[in-house]
Amino acid sequence: MSPRVIIGAMSGTSADGIDVAVTQVTGHARRLSAKLLHLSSHPYHASLSNTIHTIRSEGAVALSRLAACGRAISLAYCEAICGALEAANLTPDQVAAVAVHGQTLFHSPPNTIQWIDPALVAVRTGCTVISDFRRADCAAGGQGAPLVPFADFHLFASDDVHRVIVNIGGIANVTILPRAGGIEAVRAYDTGPGNCISDAIVRRGDLNSVGIDVDGNLAASGQVSDELVTRFLADPYFHKPGPKSTDGPRMIAIFDAVLASLNEPVGTHDQLASACFITAESIARTVTRDEPCEVLIAGGGVKNRTLMRMLRDTLGDDIIPLRTTDDVGVPSQAREAMAFAVLGAATLDNVCANLPACTGAKHATILGSITPRQSSTS
Repeated sequence: MSPRVIIGAMSGTSADGIDVAVTQVTGHARRLSAKLLHLSSHPYHASLSNTIHTIRSEGAVALSRLAACGRAISLAYCEAICGALEAANLTPDQVAAVAVHGQTLFHSPPNTIQWIDPALVAVRTGCTVISDFRRADCAAGGQGAPLVPFADFHLFASDDVHRVIVNIGGIANVTILPRAGGIEAVRAYDTGPGNCISDAIVRRGDLNSVGIDVDGNLAASGQVSDELVTRFLADPYFHKPGPKSTDGPRMIAIFDAVLASLNEPVGTHDQLASACFITAESIARTVTRDEPCEVLIAGGGVKNRTLMRMLRDTLGDDIIPLRTTDDVGVPSQAREAMAFAVLGAATLDNVCANLPACTGAKHATILGSITPRQSSTS
């Protein structure tokens, strides 16, 4: 099969914007490879990001505001995709499809609101749009996440080394790729919080103008509260085997409940340090020490130096190598968007791309719904 250009567009639980990966996909989805042609990031307008966080944290919204939010998210996707087309010097008819993740507004499996208007995106971009990846897995009885293990297998599986692929966004998740194992051996699940707790602490404390702990500098000046960490990780979620999926508001609620139960207050910077350690520890618990293994990190958490230092310390970097996906040819910022391009290829090839062992679905299913491209004269 000739190479196809598929654009993956992804906005994660951090709700800070959209990553767009213009990707060349070669082969049929049962055996394929992917090459990044162009990567761009399109930040949400501050008002949209604030609206998304408010809706997610409060869990209630007027219908008119929900509709306006959905349109704003979809228009942001249109702008991001059109910008990537221009930057990559491509026309819509040169693109096989755009695979859009949409924005998570609510996720409590099997119930989910994954917001995108594919018809609007198809009209505004002139591209065929593939959407509803998460809802397709939920319809098959799954939790709708994690969805990227199919792509991780094609992008990262090795005959030489056992690999754990870690994405640290708002939520952290792992894909476990046994050495020389087939796709049926892949396992994956959400480990718990990624950046969501740290981001919430910064936003609520109005600690800076960007709403995140840039480079982990604030956390670096704090001390880890052992009691806070121990009580947080005692939550049943962390002792439940996969398949399992969670969401930012749930993790933040657990953190807040533990904070309120402590006899002594924990300062803001100490909260941030503790949040980083919780993320590092919950990820490290997934990594086997039984055989040679390497851990590949992707996502926004790569930029948090405090978190990365804690993860290296927790894993024992002299025993378990910790690298980023950049080291094997997949830019860490592009990994999820590229993964959705791969999932889009599977949809076009009529191949099931959810892995029931990872999502808990009752059966394998084709992910995504296809909305045909619309020309400006149609």
